Amino acid sequence: METNNIITLKDENNKETEFEVVATLKLNDTEYAILLPLDEDTDQGLVFKVVTENGEEILQYVESDEEIDMVADAYEELLENE
Repeated sequence: METNNIITLKDENNKETEFEVVATLKLNDTEYAILLPLDEDTDQGLVFKVVTENGEEILQYVESDEEIDMVADAYEELLENE
């Protein structure tokens, strides 16, 4: 698990937003990243899937509530075991 990393992502309008990488975890052979936007006053992270396209890792926003819940549950379990 990685923590305290800051990354910048661009949206479809080329607007840049900085995020803290709260955690990365692998579930069912899929890697996920939980990101926290730095420019918003929130403690709710966003879940992204790490996928490889043309040899590059990209982050793909997860929209499925079921998949988000699965990642959130795994992250909570990870925190409980630390």
